[in-house]
Amino acid sequence: MTSASHRWILVFALLAAASATHAVAGEEIAQGHASPPPPTSPQTVPIDAATLAALPREAVTANAHGKTLQCEGVALPAVLRAANALPAEPLRGGQLANYVLVTARDGYRAVFSLAELEPSLSNRKVLLVDRCDGQPLDGDDGPLRLIAPEESRPARWVRQVQSITVVTAP
Repeated sequence: MTSASHRWILVFALLAAASATHAVAGEEIAQGHASPPPPTSPQTVPIDAATLAALPREAVTANAHGKTLQCEGVALPAVLRAANALPAEPLRGGQLANYVLVTARDGYRAVFSLAELEPSLSNRKVLLVDRCDGQPLDGDDGPLRLIAPEESRPARWVRQVQSITVVTAP
């Protein structure tokens, strides 16, 4: 057999293997053994008053810029679950590439991986708050503010939250 013949046999063998792998993966997804592919378009999460009012509230003590705050709001994972942007079952496969982009009115943005918000993978607290020190947030901070009280510094805290979007990394 010539080397050209060997190359063609190798090409056909590789194509057959790839086709078989694709078929098995498709069958695993259909049977629920593998994660379906992640969504390809960003999903905007509703953060209107009615949505937030329907979710359980939490209180948290947080420190920022030398000041201790007593805040109340809704856990970000609860907001994401209510919008079906965070599944009820633990994240797997392609879902682990998703991230949450939080944008403020002034353009400030912060990102959290969906995995770091998933309760089965992390105990990280991230809240969307509307009250601190017993008062509604003022125009400088609110009406909604995202806080991550366990972080060393408040770099990913977002004042004047305008939108929350779940995105699949390219």
